[in-house]
Amino acid sequence: MESRYNHTGVWSFNPCGYVFLGEASRFHFRGLKDLNDTDFVERIIDNVPIVLDWTIGNLTCVEAHKRKDYACLVNSQCVDSHTDIGGYRCRCNPGYEGNPYISPGCQDIDECADSSTNMCEQNCINTPGNFTCSCLKGYTGDGKKNGRGCIAPNSNSEFPWIKFSIDLLHQGWCGRDQIFTVDELKKATNNYASDRILGRGGNGIVYKGILPDKSIVAIKKSKFVDENQVEQFINEVLILSQVNHRNVVRLFGCCLEAEVPLLVYEYVSHGTLFEHIHNQNGAPWLSLQNRLRIASETASSLAYLHSSASMPIIHRDVKSTNILLDDVYTEKVADFGASRLVPLEQTRIATLVQGTLGYLDPEYLHTDQLTDRSDVYSFGVVLAELLTGMKPILRGTSDEDKCLVEYFVSSMKNNKLFEILDHRVVREGGVEQLQEIGELIKSCLHLHGEDRPTMKEVAMELESLRKFTSPWTNAHGHEDQNEV
Repeated sequence: MESRYNHTGVWSFNPCGYVFLGEASRFHFRGLKDLNDTDFVERIIDNVPIVLDWTIGNLTCVEAHKRKDYACLVNSQCVDSHTDIGGYRCRCNPGYEGNPYISPGCQDIDECADSSTNMCEQNCINTPGNFTCSCLKGYTGDGKKNGRGCIAPNSNSEFPWIKFSIDLLHQGWCGRDQIFTVDELKKATNNYASDRILGRGGNGIVYKGILPDKSIVAIKKSKFVDENQVEQFINEVLILSQVNHRNVVRLFGCCLEAEVPLLVYEYVSHGTLFEHIHNQNGAPWLSLQNRLRIASETASSLAYLHSSASMPIIHRDVKSTNILLDDVYTEKVADFGASRLVPLEQTRIATLVQGTLGYLDPEYLHTDQLTDRSDVYSFGVVLAELLTGMKPILRGTSDEDKCLVEYFVSSMKNNKLFEILDHRVVREGGVEQLQEIGELIKSCLHLHGEDRPTMKEVAMELESLRKFTSPWTNAHGHEDQNEV
């Protein structure tokens, strides 16, 4: 059918043409009633939203960066459009502000000059895209208002960290239960005997301790004392003393009179998730059902830290060795030495990069800006470990190591997910379920933090995906299936 204006697809009773922008699903044409309605325009304005999106061209960031007309100026980054129209947009790097398209481009923000962004207690030094804090001569600490601040010197201190210990004792921070003596912990560990060692790390050793009442605890002893060790000791005490969650390891107390920091935790008997994934130290195989439950519990505990604790906490070192399992395979998140408290009015904090290679958020690595999405990225790596049985850093036959993240994302992109999954996981899971988990992992591993889901969203998705678990999982599991 044709109209007098050569339109097509017009209504048979009226040759007139009308056009307006709007969301199609929100507009319902009512025929002649609309054509005769004097309030038609007002109804469209009030009820049919206009959604406009724009991008530069139709090239991806990788393609556009090679061209002379690339629009993103200095101190900015390119962001691919996630719409059907393709193209890209530009945004200022963290720590910069301005117009990324017009010269001179994004300019450095002087955080030190603004009291709302100056997080230093004493000295603030502005740097390109960031700032650093320091203390006056003679003071110790990290200089940060949301860290240890600057602490006045104490010439009477026998050990470098005793001043911090006294402060903790006076403030009632050191554990919910008690302060331990040096002799008590020596007896509990049989003088730190080698057969009592539960694990070793770069900063210390964890021992199994037996207290006089026969209760079993884990005792963390630092290898040496320096400013970084002191900071981690204080940090862990402050954080764990205000956390109360069944899936976070509990701090029982500490020792303030030893020459190295000592912390006493609840004993978690079945080792680390890393040992179970990679079958170390005789750890049994975890069924897919248990893997998803452990992942769901971990995500829920991290979501609690991010949003439900008295002050938001970013773990900063989420990895499978910091996820412990008890005798019924209930998970416990551990090791808060690197964690950071985040003031309620802030979403990110500037800090020196700390974490573990293979799990470290690349955006945090390049910008020094820590956010809760940094934990989401690290957790995505743990999920990839759980599904593939591979370690974060893959040791190849060549001299060059490979990264599990790149391998996983590439496999998803090329529809080869099931080629890299552990064959036992494939046997126990459904195709749709595993594909959905793969998509969740991929979303956690986005290069840009704002494109990742929140940990609460991850926890909700995992809880939903657990319901897909095949009813015959128990027939193939190798460990006791104890649901909590």
